[in-house]
Amino acid sequence: MPRTKAADQAEPVELAETTHAFLKALAGPTRQRIMLLFARGAELSVNEVAELAGIGQSTASQQLDLLRRGGVVTSRRDGKTVYYRADKQGSATALADLQAYLQTCC
Repeated sequence: MPRTKAADQAEPVELAETTHAFLKALAGPTRQRIMLLFARGAELSVNEVAELAGIGQSTASQQLDLLRRGGVVTSRRDGKTVYYRADKQGSATALADLQAYLQTCC
């Protein structure tokens, strides 16, 4: 299909920085495995994630931090314990941005 002049001059669409962080957060197999733990609204501590995912506590903490920065999970502190759960709004926002990007570029 030949390109039109309008298509050649279209403004480039870029993904939001938060969407880049979202994609990076989901890129790792360990983080993908962790995300499955949050099915059905589960809220888990770092130690629970580490135990269920079969990884060390420091690894779980690092992976959860990447997921949080990517808008994939949220966290809340209760005393010394930090609890995590899926961030549906953050994921929906990043997916909408990604969808708009893909509709423009592809």
